[in-house]
Amino acid sequence: MIRSGHVQNTALLWQEHRDAEFPANLRGLEVEDIDMALLDADTAGCASSWINNGGTLDPQRRRVLQARVADLERVIPQISDSSGQRYHQRLHRLALLISSALDTK
Repeated sequence: MIRSGHVQNTALLWQEHRDAEFPANLRGLEVEDIDMALLDADTAGCASSWINNGGTLDPQRRRVLQARVADLERVIPQISDSSGQRYHQRLHRLALLISSALDTK
């Protein structure tokens, strides 16, 4: 069972991410054949669904989230500017928090 504190902590990180602006230099860019805007949108959609559903994701979104965690691990080392790095590292932390919570169910 997921602790409500875990959902709240993840929700705080989610809010921080939502308040951040997507790095302009990554708009329309592909890294390692991964569209950066789509990577962000897919991961954010999973995070939003997980938080709004009290810590659950349907099987389709679970698969998307797992794929996006792997994609983030591939692209983060390739991002050269610090704002893009921070943005995607936060997104990665968010995806890992959610993924780890799903693994405990």
